[in-house]
Amino acid sequence: MKILKNDIFIKACKRKPVERTPIWVMRQAGRYLPEYREIRKKYDFLTMCKTPELASEVTIQPVNLINVDAAILFSDILVIPEAMGLELKILENKGPVFLNPVRDKNDFLNLKKINPFKDLKYVLDSITITKNILNGEVPLIGFSGSPWTLLTYMIEGGSSKNFGKVKKLIYDEPDFAHLILDFLADAVTDYLNAKIETGVDAVQIFDTWGGILSPDMFNEFSLNYIKKIISGIKIKDKPVIVFSKGAYFALENIAESGADVIGLDWTSDIGNVRKRIGEKAALQGNLDPAVLYASIDKIRKEASKIIDSFGYGSGHIFNLGHGIHPDTNPDNLKELVRFVKQYSVKYHKSEN
Repeated sequence: MKILKNDIFIKACKRKPVERTPIWVMRQAGRYLPEYREIRKKYDFLTMCKTPELASEVTIQPVNLINVDAAILFSDILVIPEAMGLELKILENKGPVFLNPVRDKNDFLNLKKINPFKDLKYVLDSITITKNILNGEVPLIGFSGSPWTLLTYMIEGGSSKNFGKVKKLIYDEPDFAHLILDFLADAVTDYLNAKIETGVDAVQIFDTWGGILSPDMFNEFSLNYIKKIISGIKIKDKPVIVFSKGAYFALENIAESGADVIGLDWTSDIGNVRKRIGEKAALQGNLDPAVLYASIDKIRKEASKIIDSFGYGSGHIFNLGHGIHPDTNPDNLKELVRFVKQYSVKYHKSEN
């Protein structure tokens, strides 16, 4: 295995001393880049995900173009339920749609127990190709959706405004919901283990819809299964990031999950969160993605607020509080990356 030339992201995940704050952004391999859009003109989204050479190319684009400190593998959280037998379509103006969602126990029983080395081999091949091309330049992050977030798409059949179907399920048929979530947790654990064995340097669990649950329901239907996944990861030295959007009420509980890093959306003050959870985990975030629409001076000001709020010492990975918007000017992201690298040095001098 090649030694990482830039391991500042990994060190920060483990709260080890670093010379500055590392930065990458969610959805950095995507539509805001003209270079990505050129490829996208020729191929649909799922074809790009399932063609390792294409997935690798767009994974590496932001490393070369934006100079981020980590790459995140181009893929989608819904490849797991698709591999289980749900027919997935990505509609241009509607997003992901399952044509045969899970609505009853017969639908669940028809789901396939997946073997990631066989059923999601294209993802693992993308990792191998990407790692070879990166040649240790920066770490590679693999990811999965949380069981709860996957369940919402599988039950709703796509995106939702009120999540009526999946919430009806957990209120009226909690045992059935737990049965599916347990099945999904096993699949996600196997998937992340396969990614780590294949070569990713860290993994992130996207709990996109964790924040739609009440605190008690979050613990029961989301966090319990995130904990199960983390405890099932075989190689323990690879950092695990948990990003549960909107679940600011559960940060102390997430910090007890075994995660190395907690991702924050932009509704939290990172300094206050640091005080709340102490030294239990590193923190990732949390600039509002819409700040990148603003002037360069405003971008610098808002980024400096977050760095100042976190304060001295390691354990901060700068990121957005959600994925970058597709109509963002890439030059604004480049400036954010440059500024964070330069401005954050003063908070790490005592460590070196």
